[in-house]
Amino acid sequence: MSWKNQSGGPWGGGPRGPWGTGPQSSGPNSPDLEELIRRGQERLRTAMPGGFGSGKGIVVVVVLAIVVWLLSGFYRVQPDEQGVVLRFGKFVGTTNPGLNYHLPYPIETVLTPQVTRVNRIDIGIRTGDDPRRGAAMRDVSEESLMLTGDENIVDVDFAVFWMVKPAAPGSTEDIGAADFLFNVQNPEGTIKAVAESAMREVVGRTNIQPILTGARQNIETAVQELMQATLNSYKSGIQVTQVQLQKVDPPSQVIDAFRDVQAARADAERLQNEAQAYANRVVPEARGDAARITQGAEGYKERAIIEARGQASRFLSVLTQYQKAPEVTRQRLYLETMERVFGGMDKIIIDPAASGTSGVVPYLPLGPIGGRPATPAPAQGAVK
Repeated sequence: MSWKNQSGGPWGGGPRGPWGTGPQSSGPNSPDLEELIRRGQERLRTAMPGGFGSGKGIVVVVVLAIVVWLLSGFYRVQPDEQGVVLRFGKFVGTTNPGLNYHLPYPIETVLTPQVTRVNRIDIGIRTGDDPRRGAAMRDVSEESLMLTGDENIVDVDFAVFWMVKPAAPGSTEDIGAADFLFNVQNPEGTIKAVAESAMREVVGRTNIQPILTGARQNIETAVQELMQATLNSYKSGIQVTQVQLQKVDPPSQVIDAFRDVQAARADAERLQNEAQAYANRVVPEARGDAARITQGAEGYKERAIIEARGQASRFLSVLTQYQKAPEVTRQRLYLETMERVFGGMDKIIIDPAASGTSGVVPYLPLGPIGGRPATPAPAQGAVK
Protein backbone atom coordinates (compact mmCIF):
# COMPACT_ATOMS: atom_id res chain seq x y z
CA MET A 1 0.00 0.00 0.00
CA SER A 2 1.31 3.40 -0.93
CA TRP A 3 2.47 5.74 1.89
CA LYS A 4 0.30 8.50 0.44
CA ASN A 5 -2.77 6.70 1.64
CA GLN A 6 -1.57 6.71 5.22
CA SER A 7 -3.02 9.42 7.38
CA GLY A 8 0.21 10.04 9.25
CA GLY A 9 2.46 10.60 6.24
CA PRO A 10 5.55 8.59 5.36
CA TRP A 11 6.61 8.20 9.07
CA GLY A 12 3.42 6.68 10.32
CA GLY A 13 0.24 7.98 11.74
CA GLY A 14 -0.12 11.21 13.71
CA PRO A 15 1.46 14.59 13.30
CA ARG A 16 5.05 13.42 13.54
CA GLY A 17 8.16 14.28 11.59
CA PRO A 18 11.28 12.29 10.88
CA TRP A 19 12.55 13.08 14.45
CA GLY A 20 9.38 12.20 16.28
CA THR A 21 6.48 14.29 17.28
CA GLY A 22 6.75 18.07 16.96
CA PRO A 23 6.50 20.54 19.86
CA GLN A 24 3.19 20.32 21.59
CA SER A 25 1.49 23.35 23.14
CA SER A 26 1.17 23.13 26.87
CA GLY A 27 -1.02 25.16 29.21
CA PRO A 28 -4.05 27.26 28.29
CA ASN A 29 -4.35 28.64 24.77
CA SER A 30 -3.66 32.38 24.20
CA PRO A 31 -6.82 34.46 23.96
CA ASP A 32 -8.06 35.48 20.54
CA LEU A 33 -7.63 39.14 19.44
CA GLU A 34 -11.29 39.43 18.53
CA GLU A 35 -12.19 38.19 22.00
CA LEU A 36 -10.04 40.92 23.58
CA ILE A 37 -11.68 43.61 21.45
CA ARG A 38 -15.12 42.32 22.35
CA ARG A 39 -14.32 42.38 26.07
CA GLY A 40 -12.98 45.94 25.80
CA GLN A 41 -16.16 47.12 24.11
CA GLU A 42 -18.25 45.54 26.82
CA ARG A 43 -16.28 47.33 29.51
CA LEU A 44 -16.70 50.68 27.71
CA ARG A 45 -20.42 50.07 27.46
CA THR A 46 -20.45 49.42 31.20
CA ALA A 47 -18.60 52.74 31.82
CA MET A 48 -20.74 54.62 29.27
CA PRO A 49 -24.25 53.24 29.33
CA GLY A 50 -25.13 55.27 26.26
CA GLY A 51 -22.28 53.81 24.17
CA PHE A 52 -19.88 55.67 21.86
CA GLY A 53 -22.66 57.15 19.86
CA SER A 54 -24.19 58.96 22.82
CA GLY A 55 -23.28 62.53 23.78
CA LYS A 56 -21.58 61.49 27.00
CA GLY A 57 -19.33 59.06 25.14
CA ILE A 58 -18.30 61.68 22.62
CA VAL A 59 -17.44 64.17 25.37
CA VAL A 60 -15.32 61.60 27.18
CA VAL A 61 -13.44 60.74 24.01
CA VAL A 62 -12.83 64.41 23.18
CA VAL A 63 -11.60 65.14 26.72
CA LEU A 64 -9.24 62.18 26.62
CA ALA A 65 -7.90 63.32 23.25
CA ILE A 66 -7.34 66.87 24.55
CA VAL A 67 -5.53 65.59 27.64
CA VAL A 68 -3.28 63.36 25.54
CA TRP A 69 -2.58 66.29 23.16
CA LEU A 70 -1.68 68.63 26.03
CA LEU A 71 0.58 66.03 27.62
CA SER A 72 2.50 65.69 24.35
CA GLY A 73 4.00 69.13 25.02
CA PHE A 74 6.38 67.84 27.69
CA TYR A 75 9.94 67.23 26.46
CA ARG A 76 13.38 66.70 27.95
CA VAL A 77 16.60 68.58 27.09
CA GLN A 78 19.83 66.66 27.74
CA PRO A 79 22.74 68.29 29.68
CA ASP A 80 24.79 68.85 26.52
CA GLU A 81 21.84 70.32 24.57
CA GLN A 82 19.77 73.48 24.47
CA GLY A 83 16.14 73.67 23.48
CA VAL A 84 15.15 76.01 20.65
CA VAL A 85 11.38 76.65 20.70
CA LEU A 86 9.59 77.42 17.41
CA ARG A 87 6.03 78.73 17.24
CA PHE A 88 4.55 78.04 13.84
CA GLY A 89 8.13 77.78 12.56
CA LYS A 90 9.33 81.09 14.09
CA PHE A 91 11.96 81.23 16.84
CA VAL A 92 10.47 82.41 20.15
CA GLY A 93 13.02 81.39 22.81
CA THR A 94 15.37 78.82 24.32
CA THR A 95 15.13 76.42 27.24
CA ASN A 96 17.70 74.96 29.61
CA PRO A 97 18.50 71.27 30.15
CA GLY A 98 15.90 69.32 32.03
CA LEU A 99 12.14 68.70 31.75
CA ASN A 100 10.35 71.52 29.90
CA TYR A 101 6.99 72.19 28.32
CA HIS A 102 5.86 73.81 25.09
CA LEU A 103 2.50 74.18 23.40
CA PRO A 104 1.73 70.91 21.65
CA TYR A 105 2.25 70.32 17.95
CA PRO A 106 1.46 71.94 15.54
CA ILE A 107 1.53 75.19 17.54
CA GLU A 108 5.09 74.85 18.88
CA THR A 109 7.96 72.52 18.17
CA VAL A 110 11.40 72.15 19.78
CA LEU A 111 14.84 71.48 18.33
CA THR A 112 17.67 70.37 20.65
CA PRO A 113 21.14 71.01 19.15
CA GLN A 114 24.25 70.01 21.10
CA VAL A 115 25.96 73.18 22.37
CA THR A 116 28.78 71.81 24.55
CA ARG A 117 30.44 69.32 22.20
CA VAL A 118 33.74 70.57 20.72
CA ASN A 119 34.11 69.60 17.07
CA ARG A 120 37.33 69.41 15.06
CA ILE A 121 38.06 70.07 11.39
CA ASP A 122 41.48 69.29 9.86
CA ILE A 123 42.66 71.43 6.94
CA GLY A 124 45.53 70.35 4.72
CA ILE A 125 45.46 66.75 5.96
CA ARG A 126 43.00 63.86 5.83
CA THR A 127 42.73 60.73 7.93
CA GLY A 128 42.25 57.53 5.96
CA ASP A 129 41.99 53.85 6.87
CA ASP A 130 44.87 51.66 5.72
CA PRO A 131 44.13 47.91 5.92
CA ARG A 132 47.77 47.22 6.83
CA ARG A 133 48.68 50.25 8.95
CA GLY A 134 45.32 51.32 10.31
CA ALA A 135 44.67 55.06 10.37
CA ALA A 136 46.95 56.96 7.97
CA MET A 137 47.41 60.69 7.34
CA ARG A 138 47.66 62.12 3.85
CA ASP A 139 48.40 65.67 2.76
CA VAL A 140 45.97 67.73 0.69
CA SER A 141 48.31 70.13 -1.09
CA GLU A 142 45.54 72.23 -2.65
CA GLU A 143 44.53 73.27 0.87
CA SER A 144 47.91 73.47 2.60
CA LEU A 145 50.20 75.26 0.11
CA MET A 146 50.11 79.02 0.77
CA LEU A 147 52.04 82.10 -0.41
CA THR A 148 53.85 84.14 2.24
CA GLY A 149 54.39 87.89 2.36
CA ASP A 150 57.94 87.61 0.96
CA GLU A 151 56.74 85.51 -1.99
CA ASN A 152 57.73 82.09 -0.65
CA ILE A 153 55.56 78.99 -0.53
CA VAL A 154 54.89 77.24 2.76
CA ASP A 155 53.03 74.02 3.55
CA VAL A 156 50.62 74.65 6.47
CA ASP A 157 48.48 71.95 8.10
CA PHE A 158 46.21 73.06 10.93
CA ALA A 159 43.12 72.09 12.89
CA VAL A 160 40.10 74.18 13.92
CA PHE A 161 38.11 73.42 17.08
CA TRP A 162 34.58 74.83 17.19
CA MET A 163 31.28 74.48 18.99
CA VAL A 164 27.72 75.78 18.72
CA LYS A 165 27.41 79.11 20.51
CA PRO A 166 24.71 78.65 23.16
CA ALA A 167 21.92 81.19 23.14
CA ALA A 168 21.21 83.25 26.22
CA PRO A 169 18.05 81.86 27.87
CA GLY A 170 15.05 84.09 27.26
CA SER A 171 16.95 86.34 24.81
CA THR A 172 15.74 87.08 21.31
CA GLU A 173 18.99 88.79 20.21
CA ASP A 174 21.76 86.43 21.36
CA ILE A 175 20.35 83.37 19.60
CA GLY A 176 23.50 81.44 18.69
CA ALA A 177 21.89 78.00 18.62
CA ALA A 178 18.98 79.25 16.52
CA ASP A 179 21.37 81.00 14.11
CA PHE A 180 23.30 77.74 13.77
CA LEU A 181 20.10 75.85 12.93
CA PHE A 182 18.60 78.31 10.44
CA ASN A 183 21.46 80.40 8.95
CA VAL A 184 24.04 77.72 8.10
CA GLN A 185 23.18 74.94 5.72
CA ASN A 186 26.58 73.17 5.76
CA PRO A 187 28.41 74.09 9.00
CA GLU A 188 31.56 72.04 8.42
CA GLY A 189 31.97 73.25 4.84
CA THR A 190 31.44 76.87 5.91
CA ILE A 191 33.97 76.62 8.75
CA LYS A 192 36.51 74.94 6.50
CA ALA A 193 36.22 77.62 3.82
CA VAL A 194 36.43 80.46 6.37
CA ALA A 195 39.44 78.84 8.11
CA GLU A 196 41.37 78.34 4.88
CA SER A 197 40.64 81.92 3.76
CA ALA A 198 41.69 83.38 7.13
CA MET A 199 44.92 81.35 7.23
CA ARG A 200 45.85 82.39 3.69
CA GLU A 201 45.25 86.04 4.60
CA VAL A 202 47.40 85.89 7.76
CA VAL A 203 50.19 83.92 6.07
CA GLY A 204 50.06 86.25 3.05
CA ARG A 205 51.03 89.27 5.17
CA THR A 206 53.79 87.45 7.14
CA ASN A 207 57.33 86.57 6.04
CA ILE A 208 58.35 82.94 5.92
CA GLN A 209 61.04 83.13 8.60
CA PRO A 210 58.70 84.09 11.50
CA ILE A 211 56.16 81.52 10.30
CA LEU A 212 58.71 78.72 10.58
CA THR A 213 60.25 79.86 13.88
CA GLY A 214 58.63 81.93 16.61
CA ALA A 215 55.37 83.38 15.27
CA ARG A 216 53.19 80.25 15.46
CA GLN A 217 51.17 81.41 18.46
CA ASN A 218 50.62 84.86 16.95
CA ILE A 219 49.41 83.27 13.72
CA GLU A 220 46.99 80.96 15.58
CA THR A 221 45.53 83.89 17.53
CA ALA A 222 45.20 86.09 14.43
CA VAL A 223 43.47 83.33 12.43
CA GLN A 224 41.06 82.57 15.30
CA GLU A 225 40.08 86.23 15.67
CA LEU A 226 39.62 86.67 11.90
CA MET A 227 37.53 83.50 11.66
CA GLN A 228 35.31 84.53 14.57
CA ALA A 229 34.73 87.98 13.08
CA THR A 230 33.78 86.45 9.72
CA LEU A 231 31.43 83.85 11.23
CA ASN A 232 29.81 86.52 13.40
CA SER A 233 29.15 88.62 10.30
CA TYR A 234 27.37 85.58 8.83
CA LYS A 235 25.31 85.17 12.06
CA SER A 236 26.32 81.53 11.99
CA GLY A 237 26.00 80.84 15.73
CA ILE A 238 29.43 79.15 15.69
CA GLN A 239 32.17 79.82 18.23
CA VAL A 240 35.80 79.04 17.33
CA THR A 241 37.53 77.79 20.48
CA GLN A 242 41.04 77.16 19.13
CA VAL A 243 43.18 77.15 15.98
CA GLN A 244 46.13 74.76 16.21
CA LEU A 245 48.99 74.59 13.70
CA GLN A 246 49.96 70.97 13.05
CA LYS A 247 52.81 71.32 10.55
CA VAL A 248 54.53 74.34 9.03
CA ASP A 249 57.25 73.40 6.53
CA PRO A 250 58.51 74.43 3.10
CA PRO A 251 57.20 72.33 0.20
CA SER A 252 58.66 68.82 0.10
CA GLN A 253 60.30 69.50 -3.29
CA VAL A 254 62.62 72.19 -1.87
CA ILE A 255 62.81 71.25 1.81
CA ASP A 256 66.43 70.02 1.57
CA ALA A 257 67.63 73.26 0.00
CA PHE A 258 65.63 75.25 2.50
CA ARG A 259 67.23 73.36 5.38
CA ASP A 260 70.66 74.21 3.97
CA VAL A 261 69.68 77.87 3.88
CA GLN A 262 68.42 77.67 7.46
CA ALA A 263 71.66 76.01 8.56
CA ALA A 264 73.69 78.77 6.88
CA ARG A 265 71.55 81.41 8.59
CA ALA A 266 72.03 79.65 11.92
CA ASP A 267 75.81 79.59 11.39
CA ALA A 268 75.80 83.28 10.47
CA GLU A 269 73.79 84.11 13.56
CA ARG A 270 76.11 82.00 15.71
CA LEU A 271 79.20 83.76 14.34
CA GLN A 272 77.58 87.13 14.91
CA ASN A 273 76.82 86.19 18.49
CA GLU A 274 80.38 85.02 19.05
CA ALA A 275 81.77 88.25 17.55
CA GLN A 276 79.43 90.30 19.71
CA ALA A 277 80.51 88.35 22.79
CA TYR A 278 84.19 88.94 21.93
CA ALA A 279 83.51 92.65 21.44
CA ASN A 280 81.63 92.77 24.73
CA ARG A 281 84.67 91.24 26.44
CA VAL A 282 87.48 93.17 24.72
CA VAL A 283 85.98 96.65 24.73
CA PRO A 284 85.50 96.80 28.53
CA GLU A 285 89.03 95.46 29.04
CA ALA A 286 90.46 98.13 26.72
CA ARG A 287 88.44 100.81 28.47
CA GLY A 288 89.70 99.55 31.83
CA ASP A 289 93.32 99.61 30.64
CA ALA A 290 92.86 103.12 29.26
CA ALA A 291 91.33 104.30 32.53
CA ARG A 292 94.19 102.68 34.49
CA ILE A 293 96.86 104.34 32.31
CA THR A 294 95.08 107.68 32.51
CA GLN A 295 94.82 107.48 36.30
CA GLY A 296 98.52 106.46 36.53
CA ALA A 297 99.51 109.41 34.39
CA GLU A 298 97.40 111.72 36.53
CA GLY A 299 99.04 110.33 39.68
CA TYR A 300 102.54 110.71 38.21
CA LYS A 301 101.70 114.26 37.21
CA GLU A 302 100.51 115.14 40.71
CA ARG A 303 103.55 113.46 42.31
CA ALA A 304 106.00 115.18 39.97
CA ILE A 305 104.43 118.57 40.60
CA ILE A 306 104.45 118.08 44.36
CA GLU A 307 108.06 116.86 44.35
CA ALA A 308 109.12 119.79 42.18
CA ARG A 309 107.42 122.19 44.50
CA GLY A 310 109.08 120.53 47.50
CA GLN A 311 112.51 120.68 45.85
CA ALA A 312 111.97 124.32 45.01
CA SER A 313 110.87 125.10 48.56
CA ARG A 314 113.92 123.27 49.94
CA PHE A 315 116.24 125.09 47.59
CA LEU A 316 114.75 128.42 48.59
CA SER A 317 115.18 127.60 52.30
CA VAL A 318 118.80 126.55 51.72
CA LEU A 319 119.38 129.69 49.67
CA THR A 320 118.09 131.78 52.51
CA GLN A 321 120.53 130.14 54.97
CA TYR A 322 123.38 130.35 52.45
CA GLN A 323 122.80 134.05 52.03
CA LYS A 324 123.04 134.49 55.80
CA ALA A 325 126.29 132.43 56.22
CA PRO A 326 127.76 131.35 52.89
CA GLU A 327 130.91 129.69 54.23
CA VAL A 328 129.20 127.65 56.92
CA THR A 329 126.46 126.58 54.59
CA ARG A 330 128.93 125.55 51.93
CA GLN A 331 130.91 123.49 54.44
CA ARG A 332 127.72 121.79 55.72
CA LEU A 333 126.56 120.95 52.23
CA TYR A 334 129.98 119.50 51.48
CA LEU A 335 130.00 117.33 54.57
CA GLU A 336 126.44 116.12 54.02
CA THR A 337 127.26 115.23 50.46
CA MET A 338 130.41 113.34 51.42
CA GLU A 339 128.49 111.53 54.17
CA ARG A 340 125.86 110.46 51.71
CA VAL A 341 128.40 109.36 49.10
CA PHE A 342 130.93 107.56 51.33
CA GLY A 343 128.53 106.30 54.00
CA GLY A 344 128.03 102.86 52.44
CA MET A 345 131.52 102.32 50.97
CA ASP A 346 134.71 100.66 52.22
CA LYS A 347 137.14 103.48 53.01
CA ILE A 348 140.93 103.76 53.30
CA ILE A 349 142.09 106.88 55.09
CA ILE A 350 145.53 108.27 54.07
CA ASP A 351 147.30 110.95 56.02
CA PRO A 352 149.93 112.63 53.85
CA ALA A 353 151.59 114.18 56.88
CA ALA A 354 152.41 110.83 58.45
CA SER A 355 156.13 110.02 58.26
CA GLY A 356 157.78 106.68 57.91
CA THR A 357 154.66 105.00 56.70
CA SER A 358 152.62 104.79 53.56
CA GLY A 359 150.25 107.30 55.06
CA VAL A 360 147.45 104.78 55.70
CA VAL A 361 145.68 105.53 58.91
CA PRO A 362 144.28 102.44 60.63
CA TYR A 363 140.92 102.82 62.35
CA LEU A 364 138.43 100.58 64.04
CA PRO A 365 134.79 101.02 62.84
CA LEU A 366 132.43 100.57 65.77
CA GLY A 367 128.90 99.33 65.36
CA PRO A 368 125.85 100.64 67.21
CA ILE A 369 126.07 100.45 71.00
CA GLY A 370 123.03 99.98 73.19
CA GLY A 371 120.67 99.55 70.25
CA ARG A 372 121.18 103.12 69.09
CA PRO A 373 122.71 103.84 65.74
CA ALA A 374 126.16 105.34 66.12
CA THR A 375 126.84 108.59 64.45
CA PRO A 376 129.90 108.13 62.24
CA ALA A 377 132.73 110.41 63.32
CA PRO A 378 134.32 112.50 60.70
CA ALA A 379 137.45 110.93 59.29
CA GLN A 380 140.75 112.19 60.58
CA GLY A 381 143.11 113.61 58.07
CA ALA A 382 140.57 113.52 55.28
CA VAL A 383 141.46 115.73 52.42
CA LYS A 384 138.85 118.16 51.28
